[in-house]
Amino acid sequence: MAALETAPAQAMTEGVSTRSHLIYFSSSSENTKRFVQKLGVDAARIPLHAKDAPLLALEPFVLVLPTYGGTNGEGSVPKQVIRFLNNPQNRELIRGVIGAGNTNFAENYCMAGDIIATKCRVPLLYRFELMGTPEDVDRVNQGLEKFWTRLSQIQK
Repeated sequence: MAALETAPAQAMTEGVSTRSHLIYFSSSSENTKRFVQKLGVDAARIPLHAKDAPLLALEPFVLVLPTYGGTNGEGSVPKQVIRFLNNPQNRELIRGVIGAGNTNFAENYCMAGDIIATKCRVPLLYRFELMGTPEDVDRVNQGLEKFWTRLSQIQK
């Protein structure tokens, strides 16, 4: 599923690179992974474990991430996502965010998406709960198609 390739020689210390336009993080529950799989698009997963080779984006991408528990946003963004975005190349190539969450967290629902969108100055494109519904899948697929088309027209 993931379009991964060996990184260029100068970036080998960086880890594994990808040209996927959809990059996601999923915890061991794999709810976000299941949602991304339903989209049926090429996607790359941010490694779950710190010992795994880090992921390096080579193309602009939209990030899909869940929100972890936490109060007032503290601890909402998974550490793996923070590590991924601390790489300047990855941070420069992010173009949008899709947040996953659980409505049981009330005001913290999809907060990680809000935080990343604000910090990286990119749009929060969509929010969905847990593994998403078929309607979420349709909306995200249609929305991503429009988003990338619009972005390619702006960048010409």
